[in-house]
Formats: sequence, C-alpha cells, structure tokens
Amino acid sequence: MLNLGYFVEETARRYPEVLAVIYEDYKFTYSELNKLSNRVANILKSKGIGRGDKVAVMIPNLPYFPMVYYGVLKAGGVVVPVNVLYQKMEIEHYIRDSESVAFFVFHGCADEAIKAFKDVPSCKHLIIIPPVGNLDELEFGENFTRLMMEASDEFDPVQTMPDDTAVILYTSGTTGAPKGAELTHFNMFFNAYYASHEIVRVTPGLRALAVLPLFHSFGQTCVMNASILGGGTISMLPRFETRKAMELIVRDKINVLAMVPTMYAFILNVEEWQSYDFSSVKLAVSGGAALPADVHHRFRERYGITILEGYGLSETSPVASFTIHGEEVRVGSIGKPIWGVDMRIMRDDGTFAEPDEIGEIVIRGHNVMKGYYKRPEATAEVIANGWFHTGDMGRMDKDGYFYIVDRKKDLIIRGGMNIYPREIEEILYTHPKVLEAAVVGIPDKLRGEEVRVYVAPKEGEELQPEEIMQFLQERIAKFKWPKDVVVLPQLPKGPTGKILKRELRTMPIV
Repeated sequence: MLNLGYFVEETARRYPEVLAVIYEDYKFTYSELNKLSNRVANILKSKGIGRGDKVAVMIPNLPYFPMVYYGVLKAGGVVVPVNVLYQKMEIEHYIRDSESVAFFVFHGCADEAIKAFKDVPSCKHLIIIPPVGNLDELEFGENFTRLMMEASDEFDPVQTMPDDTAVILYTSGTTGAPKGAELTHFNMFFNAYYASHEIVRVTPGLRALAVLPLFHSFGQTCVMNASILGGGTISMLPRFETRKAMELIVRDKINVLAMVPTMYAFILNVEEWQSYDFSSVKLAVSGGAALPADVHHRFRERYGITILEGYGLSETSPVASFTIHGEEVRVGSIGKPIWGVDMRIMRDDGTFAEPDEIGEIVIRGHNVMKGYYKRPEATAEVIANGWFHTGDMGRMDKDGYFYIVDRKKDLIIRGGMNIYPREIEEILYTHPKVLEAAVVGIPDKLRGEEVRVYVAPKEGEELQPEEIMQFLQERIAKFKWPKDVVVLPQLPKGPTGKILKRELRTMPIV
C-alpha cells in the first residue's frame, strides 16, 4: 500500500500539536488537519466516490486546499487541480477530459465554475466552499461547511498501490488542448520525500511560505507535500502581492522561500526593503523559469541568501534536477539530477551529446509520469525508449551541471506561469474576422516573457487590436491576456505555408 494522503495521519501521530497551516488568524495543528481531511474523505465515501474516481479541486492557497487534497487521496480518489484564474471554457475542459465525478470549488471562483459544471453532466457533485460561517442552502451546489459538520472525523485511508494515479496535472505543451499528466502515488511521494529531506530539509515547525499556487506542481510538491512529510508549517498566501508576502515573511518568521524569479525581482524592487526583517529566512529556492543572474546576485548581496535553482515539469512530479546543499552554486545552472533520476542531453539523431554541446534535455526515473490521461499517442510522442523528451534545449558541463539554453517548445513563461500559444490561437481562430493568428513570447525584464498576439483579417474585413483584446479577455484567464495585439495584412510564412514565428518574434513594432 502507498497512499500519499496517509502521510497526514503519520505526521499527525508524530507531531499532533505542531502547526500545519497558518492563514491570517486561522491556525491548524496536524491533529486538526488530519481530522478535517478525514471529514472530506467521509463526504466522498457517502457519495460513493472511491478508489480511482477523479475529483476536481478549484481552491486558492487557503487551508481548504490541503483539507480537500488529502481527503480526496485518503478516499482513494484522484486529485485534478484546476487553476483558480480559469474561466468557463478552460474549467469545462479539465472536468470533462479528466472524467471528474465531483468538483470542490471555493466561493470566490464559483461563478465560472458553476457555468462549466452545468455543461458537464458526467460530473455529478458540485461542492461549494462558502464564506466562513455560512451554513445556508446555496443557490447552486452543496454547502461544504454543512457537509463537513455532518461528517465523521474518523476515516481509514483506502488502500492504493504505488502505481495508482494520485494526481492529474494538466499541461499542453504546444499541441492542442491541455493534456492530463498522470502522476502516481509513488511519483508524488518520492519527489516530495526528496524535496523534504534533501532540498528543504524540513524539521518539525520549519516555516515555509506557500505563495506558489498549490494547484501547480512546484507549490504542491516542494511546499505543501514536502512540509507535510516533515512536520513543517505552511503559511498561506492566496495570491502574490509583494508587500503582503514580505509582511508574512516577517510576521510568521518564514524559514523557507520557494518562488518563481519574478517574485524575487518584485521583492528586490521594493525601495523600503530595510523595513522588513528577513533574518529568519534560511533557504530560498527558485523554479518555473530561468533565474536571471542579476536577480541572483542582488538577492545575495542584499539578504546574504543564495537562491538555489532547480528544474522540472508537471510530467516529472516536478523536480528533476536541483542545486543541493553543500554543492557549488553555479549561477545560471539548474543543478544536477536528483537521486534516482537520469538526465541527459540528446541530439536529434537520438545519440547523447558531449559536454557543453547543446541538445534536448531528456529524463528517466521515478519522477516521470505514467503518461497523459487517455492520450496514448501523445504519451508516445514524448516518452521514447524510456526517455521523457522535455522539449527544452540545454547543455551539461564537464562536471555534470545542467543549463537551460532555449526551448524547443513555443511555451511562454510569464512570471512563472505557463502559457500555451496554441490554446490562445485556437480561440483566436473562432473570431469571425480572423484569418490567421499566431501567439509568441517577447522578452520582458520583470516577468521573463510577455504575450504578443499577431492576427491577419479575412478578406474584406477590418480588425482592430482592441476588439481582439476584448475577445480574449472574455475567454481566457487574466494571466494569459496579451500585452499587445498586432494586426497585419498577412502573417509571414515559409515554403510549406507554416507561419514563421521566429520572424514574428524579431519583427519591429511600428
């Protein structure tokens, strides 16, 4: 048996009175978190939901997230995290494609979630987390608080096997609609175990700031699961606000920061930084995008803290490489492969590259997903001869340190958030006046990259950038909104008719 949810019970037995979660004035011990997750498991059991059933979860960084997450796992279910910024079309794809039978939603996200739920009849149960203290019947969906009050806080975790799917994380790369990466209980457990013991080095009561979205693999594994395994304390921040994050670091005496480069850059841009005491911070880690050398140096000069970089993807649970304590920190490097993971640089012909030769980063090991849910062909495209092909171009130096050079994929990373051009392009093509569309990433000093949209109108039609901007704003999450829209008579194309994005990326804007 291996059930990731079981480890909440194990930690609660060892450290019942240690704080598990802090949010504003709310504080939950491990004993309380364990009982609350048991109540969630009993709610699911009462609805006939058990081993292998998919349960979607759309909750920001609030104490409800670990309650529901571990409750679903204890019940034997599969967690399908949904980005809280998503709108109806995006949410609908997640719950339909994953075949989710239940959907937990925080009331702040409920409007779009309800619209999506209504269009997916196979999802039978919508459970809304209302404002604190609200026990009334809801206009739509079931009241989470009322269900929790009626449920027992005793539950025997369902026996799941190491290779059973624990979480489905959606990611789309560059091809079509997002695909669900199936991560097993062993994938998730061992990645969290490694993060807990070797990266974060969690001890009971060690305090980590949860500002990375817990619906993403980085925050889920390196902050929440790693802390839970070691008895650490998680301070919740629902969304990143620079001064709010700095205030929490001071108030809660945070020991561990896990953030994307943009967050570190924003903190460095605060003029009155000396008003915030960061002396409690012992470890700062960065992932999600390449950390600029300037940010690395400035953070170390200001706070005396060396930011450690790692690398991973949703498909790799996510950690694949890291700069471990005691090893030399090479600025710009994503470190070395973690224990049990083999990482290589592969040439286009399938042979392995020499040191400092650029090629595609490929990975194999305990962290690699089972595959994409219901997508055997897509799985076969990225896993060949046991190697997961990342689509990222990199090099390895003679000492085994890896460096990201560029991306094979067209993926845009804006402030650590993945944006998939193809997804936006498909929406643009539904506009009645659009003939051609292309979405590219453009460099941005603060966020790493910004989104630029290029469109060409159908014959006889006129397009204005403003109408395209409004069209997208009504259909996609705010973090995907383009910085600008450029209308051209036609988009540049190669001899085969393929739109040349490399030309668009370098095209001057008049």
